[in-house]
Amino acid sequence: MVTKVKELRAKAGMTQQQLADLVHVSSRTIISIEKGQYSPSLMLSYRMAKVFGVTVEELCCLEENLLKEEERREDLP
Repeated sequence: MVTKVKELRAKAGMTQQQLADLVHVSSRTIISIEKGQYSPSLMLSYRMAKVFGVTVEELCCLEENLLKEEERREDLP
């Protein structure tokens, strides 16, 4: 899943550990989200969105992810 976590965190001048502390997860979780290796739960997405003052849709690039999902479906035999 594509997110704007890294971009928003950097813009806020926040470290991965600082964000992790604010949303009650490990810094490893934030690293994995930023690398696209882990999709955050709805509640974690909500907590991060609240920290950054954006919607969950913005944080999680909802439209971009929906388009990618549709493209994948079209590629299936």
